[in-house]
Amino acid sequence: MADNAEKDKKDNSFMMKLATLIVDKRKGFYLIFIVLCIFCVLSMNRVKVNNDLTTYLPDTTETRRGLDLMDSEFTTYGSARILICNVTFDEAQKLADQVEEMDGVSMLDFDDTEDHYHDMEALLSVTFDEEADTEATQQHLDEVLDALSDYDVYYSSDIGQEERDADDLNNDMIVILLLAAVVIIAVLLFTSTTYAEIPVYLTTFIVAAILNKGTNYWFGTISFVTNSIAVVLQLGLAVDYAIILAHRFMEEHEDKDAREAVIVALSKAIPEISSSSLTTISGMVAMMFMQFRIGYDMGIILAKSIIFSMVAVFFLMPGLLLTFSKAIDNTHHKSFVPKITAVGKFCVATRYIIPPILIVGVIIAFFLSNKANYVYDTNTLESSTMSDNKFSVSMVNKEFGMVNQLAVIVPNGDYEKEAQTLKALEKLDVVKSCQGLGNIEAMDGYMLTDKLNPRQFAELIDLDIEVADMLYSAYALDQSDYGALVSGVSEYEVPFIDMFLFIYDQKESGNITLDDDLEETLTDAYSQICIAKDQLLGEDNSRFVLELNVPYEGEETTAALDQIRNTVAKFYNIDDILLVGNATSDKDLGDSFATDNTIITVLTALFVMIILLFTFQSAGLPVLLVVTIQGSIWMNFSLPYLLNENVYFLGYLVVSAIQMGATIDYAIVITSRYMDLKTYMPIKEAAIEALNQAFPTIVTSGSMLVSAGFIISYVSSNAAVAAIGLALGRGTLTSILLVLLALPQTLLIGDIIIQKTAFTLKRDLAKPLPSAGRIRMNGHIKGYVNGVLEGDFIGVIDGEMGAVVRPKDTVTMEERDDAPEENYPRLEAQELPEHEAAGQEEPAGENTVEAAGKDGEISDNSEDRNTEKTAESEGTEDEQ
Repeated sequence: MADNAEKDKKDNSFMMKLATLIVDKRKGFYLIFIVLCIFCVLSMNRVKVNNDLTTYLPDTTETRRGLDLMDSEFTTYGSARILICNVTFDEAQKLADQVEEMDGVSMLDFDDTEDHYHDMEALLSVTFDEEADTEATQQHLDEVLDALSDYDVYYSSDIGQEERDADDLNNDMIVILLLAAVVIIAVLLFTSTTYAEIPVYLTTFIVAAILNKGTNYWFGTISFVTNSIAVVLQLGLAVDYAIILAHRFMEEHEDKDAREAVIVALSKAIPEISSSSLTTISGMVAMMFMQFRIGYDMGIILAKSIIFSMVAVFFLMPGLLLTFSKAIDNTHHKSFVPKITAVGKFCVATRYIIPPILIVGVIIAFFLSNKANYVYDTNTLESSTMSDNKFSVSMVNKEFGMVNQLAVIVPNGDYEKEAQTLKALEKLDVVKSCQGLGNIEAMDGYMLTDKLNPRQFAELIDLDIEVADMLYSAYALDQSDYGALVSGVSEYEVPFIDMFLFIYDQKESGNITLDDDLEETLTDAYSQICIAKDQLLGEDNSRFVLELNVPYEGEETTAALDQIRNTVAKFYNIDDILLVGNATSDKDLGDSFATDNTIITVLTALFVMIILLFTFQSAGLPVLLVVTIQGSIWMNFSLPYLLNENVYFLGYLVVSAIQMGATIDYAIVITSRYMDLKTYMPIKEAAIEALNQAFPTIVTSGSMLVSAGFIISYVSSNAAVAAIGLALGRGTLTSILLVLLALPQTLLIGDIIIQKTAFTLKRDLAKPLPSAGRIRMNGHIKGYVNGVLEGDFIGVIDGEMGAVVRPKDTVTMEERDDAPEENYPRLEAQELPEHEAAGQEEPAGENTVEAAGKDGEISDNSEDRNTEKTAESEGTEDEQ
């Protein structure tokens, strides 16, 4: 024990030295933070934001492999679906012809079918001649929209979509941060005790947020989800740290000057805050183990945000507290946070009722949360707010439906097999349309991949047969097909697209000369054929583009994908087939969801339980706390099932980790106070007082996190971000309600479990003193007498009290007549010696009371007796 005491002394000495250094060198730290903030503000634009969630799919998934292959082998030209409202068909046709002739437009689809015109509304399907991500394509789209500006026009396009989404999110975040700032200030005004605390809090928050956001470029690219919610979550998750330090400072400042109070407060707060942060960081770390790599992206950024928040609290806030100390002293006000004694009494009264209900509720919530309709595509979600861009897309989809495209990738080299596959796919009920080189018409009923002999080719493009024979011979020579040259080329068949492109290349190279009419025909057809070839024919693979008439996700869609795969497998090896699209992406996300859900749940609970195990040194207590918070998670996600709402899978995964890692702190706050208070008061009163003491911290932090979640939900126009915000707001609110209305009962009923599973031997501190009376004490006492006391005490206590003593320590007491009987169990009363009852000193050499010291030794020496006499004398003077 002596070694432990020495170690504690050294630790305290180190913390005091560190705290002193931070406080005394605060101007130097101010300068460092100013430089860092300037650097981070300038670095914010260096981070790249990724708006495509599919890039975070595991490399082994079919969608990810297919997307990588398509990026390397195929060209995807920019396209747009343009809705023109309140026009006749003739007007729409004229506009379609006008747009088709514009620069940059390569193809335009419009006809009188329901797919393109109905109810005075026309849909133009436009394809441009460059890829979607080029500036030229964006310019061409803008020119088309300008040409139609006299009409009521809406459009949906992949051209510039990421930039539009980024602009929408940035606009949303400005509003979200402004509203969050208002909420934070309002909460701090409500829960603080001085007005001057607020600028200290806000400065600390802002600096921490700038440091985190300005260092995101370390990771190159971060997701739009992380970029959108990291700042708000950082404030909600890390606000406790600043509150802990500020409250410590207020306590120490009652009897110390400002500098000493800040130093002592910081030395005590550093270990406490570091310990508190572990549960939150553990939730972030658990996310980093997700197969869906956006979990790693969010986890590491949010973990970094917690670390920077602690850095700001440890190294910046102490100086701010000292700088604002006079203002803090002069702006004290009454705290508006009420006592919740009534809630505590309710918890005590329902201690045998609520825990069984809680257990049943958690079990039901578990099953209901699993029955909820989890969705994986953001197109299935709806947000409360719509940007102009989102509204435009929704109008197109509303009038002409969403396009559910699917790419089927197969090995190339056999055009006949491709044509057969396309015919088989076209017959499927789930396929609305299907396009590949094998079913694109070239001329006069011939498809691009149909094989033609010289005579057929010559007739098709109005070419002399002799010239056609010569061209076919040149082609056979180019392809090293000498057999065709030997047997004669008259029966030599070549796919139309290959022969056409060969002739065009020879013309461009100057090897052949064609008449003007034929050259014009070749030039007109060349761009169309090249667009088809670039999009559908790769170096090693061919691509079929299907439009499905099933939703993006669901059992029907999964069955459709299986049907399509099995159909294609009749012509190709099933291992060589890749299906890529929103439907397959959603299926891959669904397949990884079950695994990621297990990873998040198990790892977060495991990390938190290990931390709680060492914090409370009890095996049973962590289980009670984790079950309570996990129950709140299941209750949170059972609500959408009851309300018939969709649950966005990413919202579930992210919020599960955050809710467990962050809101477990609320349970820890109540539990730690309860465990401390019950050592010197009955457990019922300890539960009531624990709620009163913990409520200000919980209401401050919790209300900020709840507000942040709901603000994100109702302000963000991005459906994915809004879904995460809604789940976060509901989840935090559920956790708060459970820890306030169900955890105290669980602790009271489970107290025997906590005692039995404690690592240390049960301390015999369960013998309470009377609530009032005159007590002479020599030994270790813990409790309160118009305040709180703990330590080895020699003397007389006279007044109201609530305390316990170790059984080895002895007390002699004289109870007052007005001592309430119901508050504390009685110790057997012992009469005071005559000399003490009369207010006289103890006769020399007479040992009235003996008590065990800290090491179990009997205190029976002259020094103790002299001290005892002094204490008694002072007590007598006070009475007089």
